[in-house]
Parts: sequence; structure tokens; C-alpha cells
Amino acid sequence: MKGKNQDSSEKTDTDPTGVQKNIVVIEGDGIGPEVTRQSVKVLNSIADRFGHEFSFTYFLMGAIAIDKTGNPLPDETIEASLNSDAILFGAIGHPKYDNDPSAKVRPEQGLLKLRKSLQLFANIRPVSTYAALHHLSPLKTKNIEGVDFVIYRELTGGIYFGKKEINAAGTQASDDCVYSREEIERISHLAFQHARQRRKKLTLVDKANVLETSRLWRKVVQEIAGQYKDVAVDFLFVDNAAMQIILNPKQFDVILTENMFGDIISDEASVISGSLGLLPSASIGKGAALFEPIHGSYPQAAGKDIANPLGSILSAAMLLDHIELHKEANLVREAVDWTLRNGFVTKDIDPVNFYFTTTIGELISDYVGGKIPGDINKANVEIRKSTII
Repeated sequence: MKGKNQDSSEKTDTDPTGVQKNIVVIEGDGIGPEVTRQSVKVLNSIADRFGHEFSFTYFLMGAIAIDKTGNPLPDETIEASLNSDAILFGAIGHPKYDNDPSAKVRPEQGLLKLRKSLQLFANIRPVSTYAALHHLSPLKTKNIEGVDFVIYRELTGGIYFGKKEINAAGTQASDDCVYSREEIERISHLAFQHARQRRKKLTLVDKANVLETSRLWRKVVQEIAGQYKDVAVDFLFVDNAAMQIILNPKQFDVILTENMFGDIISDEASVISGSLGLLPSASIGKGAALFEPIHGSYPQAAGKDIANPLGSILSAAMLLDHIELHKEANLVREAVDWTLRNGFVTKDIDPVNFYFTTTIGELISDYVGGKIPGDINKANVEIRKSTII
């Protein structure tokens, strides 16, 4: 599916050798469909401008999949994902499952199974701030100016996937945390390689003073560091790391950590920017990669056209980077920055003077399509339509 054809007078960057990619779209639950549709809109605009062709096919996962099939991850979703070039995912979860501890089938099981099926062992979460939104951060402006780090979280091992037991009386439970050298090595190499492309600093976050798995992580990372002598390596216990992310987030470049620690500190780091709706993520491994905003399904906002689509759109930019379309990815990021600088924001950022989900999607689509002039009059942007008069 390519975007709509542009008028010949509009700026284009069409490449006669444009790429063709098959993208699986899993809209998911809650606000997932709304924000993901804005990303598809932006990708179509990129396709039009640069002469690419993105074919989108839609499949189910999560609560909606349980409701329709009884399975949080239908086989056809797995099969299509395995044969795709990339997966664009919205969000997962529903209160009727969250509030029922006895539920045997849960939406999250679908995402965990998809990660395993695709062997997505590394979750990558960039954390950065925008000058226009510094006032929204719970941290002082002087502490967040220039914050720019990336968290590499191991995704398929650890306590989430260990053996789980509960006794017959329901009074004692256990969750095994297991890691192998191979699991640690493969994500560590990715993190070191990325650090080389950035500021050449890597921080391993663990709990090596208490946990045997953490001691294995530290040992393996120390050995691998010898292959990347140009990268400075330091080590932080997870409790100290959680504190340092608040006290001085500018100190970090690439953070490497295991599954549960990564889950926790990446959510902690996400508030630095001022809104959960701003941050993207990628999950990569041995096959097709998956791209999703870090926020949840936020069912209370579903269908109201108020959700922030920027996390999803920035995830689409990460998708473009993954398929080696770096110029296009940077243009999407430029468009996002443009909307924020000009005050085109959703309700989570400005509860009084806000624009709707679809409006933000249209504005960014128009920007990357070369349809928006440098100077605009905000009064001419309709609340639900981005037509520039």
C-alpha cells in the first residue's frame, strides 16, 4: 500500500530504486488501533515521497484476539509475523483480565509468546527529552537538558520465563530466574556495537551483590568488554541505577540489563520526557523485528481520539531505521519535533489547548510529505483536520 500520489508541484524525493517491504500490523487493544493508524498514515506518506512501497497486513493479538478466537496469539499472526519484514504493534491489555487474578488466558501471554516465536531477545528503548516539554518533566530542567540514552533490555530470559510454582494451599510461590551465557552474550554484543556508534559508554545494571544470575551477567560482560576496548564500561546495582536515573540521567549513554530490571528502569526513565506517550521501542532478534510505543492500552481513552500517537510514530521511525531507510526515519523525527515546538500536542501534554490523535497524525504525515510550509498560522489548523489554509 503506497500513500496517495502527490501533486507534481509538491516536493518529492522519489528514488527509482525504492524499497518494497511487507509490514504486519497488530493494532491490539485499547488505544492501540488509534495510535497505530497514525503510524501507518505516516509510513504511507514516506512511501509516497521517497518512492517506496509498504504493504500492510492486519492480524490479531491480545484481548481482542481472545474475544474473537479464544487465543491471545492466533497461529496466523505468528506465521505472518515470521514472514514479514517488520511488525508494527499498538498496545495490549484490558481491565477485565487485569482485574481477574484467576484468568487462565491473558492478553500479555500473546506478546510473550510472539517474542519467543520471533526470537526477539533485545528490547531497545531510547530515552530523550524535548526542550518544548521540559516543564512537564518531574525533574528539574537543568537535570534533563541533553538527556539522550538507550536501554538494552534482555527480553526472552530471566524470571518472566522461569519455572513458576505455587503450593496446593496457595500459601507459597516461586519464580525461577535463569540465564545462560549465550543469552547474555548476544544482547551484550548488540549493546556494545550500538555504544560504539554513540558516545562509547556502556553501563551494566545488575544486582551482582545478591543474585547468582547477575554475577554471571557481570562476568560475561567483563569478558566481552575486551573486544570493545574503545567503549568505557561501568557497573551499577539496580537500586543505585534507579536512583541515578533520577539524580543525573545525563550520565548514561547505553544501559544494558536483564529482563525484569529492564522492564522496571525503562518505565522509570520514561517519565523523564514528560509523557509516557512520547517514547518508542524496538524488539529485535534473529528474524523480523517488532516496533511499539512503550505505553499501555489505556482503555479509558479508547475511541476518544485523545491518545498521544507520537510514541507509535517514533516507533515507526525506528522501523525505518531497521530497514536501512535512515533519511526517512530522521525526517519523521524532525516532523515530531516540529509538532512539539509549534504546540501541536495531545491532551496528555496540554489538557486545555490540545489537538486530537488524528490531527497530530495528519500534521506529521503532511510534514514528511512536504505539504506544510515553514511558517503556519495555528488558527488555520482545524482541531480534527490538519488542512493548512
